[in-house]
Amino acid sequence: RNRWLAHLRYCAMLRKVYLVGGHVTPFVGKGYPNFQKGAKGLKEYFAESIQGAFKKTGIKADAVDRIYVGNFAGELFNSQGHLGAAVAAADPALLYRPSMRVEAACASGGLACAEAVRAVCAGDDCVMAVGVEVQTEADARTGGTYLARAADFNRQSGIDDFTFPALFARRAKAYLTKYPDVKMADLAAVGIKAYSNGNKNPLAHMHAIQLPPEKAVAGKEFLQNEELKPFVQHTHCSQVSDGGAAAIFMSEEGLKKYGLNHQSAVEIVASDYGVGDLWSDPLDLTVMDTTKTVVSRMLATAGVRPGDIDVAEVHDCFAIAEILMYEAIGLAEPGKGTELVKSGATSLEGKIPVNTGECAMVVSSAMRSGLISFGHPVGATGVKQVLEVYRQMKGLCGDYQMPRTPQLGLAVNMGGDDRTSAAMLLRNTSLASKL
Repeated sequence: RNRWLAHLRYCAMLRKVYLVGGHVTPFVGKGYPNFQKGAKGLKEYFAESIQGAFKKTGIKADAVDRIYVGNFAGELFNSQGHLGAAVAAADPALLYRPSMRVEAACASGGLACAEAVRAVCAGDDCVMAVGVEVQTEADARTGGTYLARAADFNRQSGIDDFTFPALFARRAKAYLTKYPDVKMADLAAVGIKAYSNGNKNPLAHMHAIQLPPEKAVAGKEFLQNEELKPFVQHTHCSQVSDGGAAAIFMSEEGLKKYGLNHQSAVEIVASDYGVGDLWSDPLDLTVMDTTKTVVSRMLATAGVRPGDIDVAEVHDCFAIAEILMYEAIGLAEPGKGTELVKSGATSLEGKIPVNTGECAMVVSSAMRSGLISFGHPVGATGVKQVLEVYRQMKGLCGDYQMPRTPQLGLAVNMGGDDRTSAAMLLRNTSLASKL
């Protein structure tokens, strides 16, 4: 095993890969100021994301060797597939470029980034990953049924009209049963801070919505499944949003070719993804075994320990998901995820700030927003995660900037009920490496 890991690390270093930046659109939906359903569609979000990435990085469209598109359910929400061919409208120079869509439910964006990295390793000099999802055109129950395709639909969609809230309520019930010192109030506090931090971020879906503690603790239950109904509330859930994000990855040769320096980029130290079994339930509902396996494998390959990480963006589609992510990554021992948050370790001023600008569902005084507050256009989320790490490393986060500049960052994007996990480890090239 050790020889295998050493071989992987050696191969990963044969060609360095850098993230040079990108663009994230506002994530919008019900509750966002002046939101109008149908005002923008897939075409508009593709154009806005891609054009924004070119503008912010200074890269021209004709430099792009290849594009990967992350999108989960365009055929269902928008009656539109074939989205690899959707990028050319953003710039005429993208016409006839190699472009393909990848799909892994909510991890679609993470896989687009992973494949962009692999393409650079294989010889390309400039590769774009773009993620887009437009979900607000469907009503809530119809949208919930569409999203249930990320589960074993025939077996699991009957658990409730809202399949995924029910599946994660099932995890919350199992967790609270196994660890009786953890209470529902701990999960409610996660939502409180998510909204508080979203109020600081103008791109956040719920930027203008306040969530007082009393409302969060007495949050509305909405499941029809009586057994699971008490274990999830509206304020525990990510938002149904529209939005897009695009990131540009380059080789060392690409940086030189297009006049970029290392200080303007972050290095991709390692990237990995893997899948669980869609057709069966987890052996232990209190463990995200796919994420645990993928992240530990990637960190071992890079020679990094969880304690070496300075900032992390993890997938928090529901309040319980972030707690389970902490434990799967190795930031907290089993059953101790809420204690980690309460200690302040994951706050902006803490030892390991988590979800500084994207997926923040926190119990401490962290200043973050997240899927609960920022929004979750599922194909865009994984791309946005790596860009949030980039922004922290380059001091671009404004009101939610970490007080100390991070050197090592981790992004973990999950699809379905931990059935796909995509992870990426990033290093700030403007500082001395820990590696």
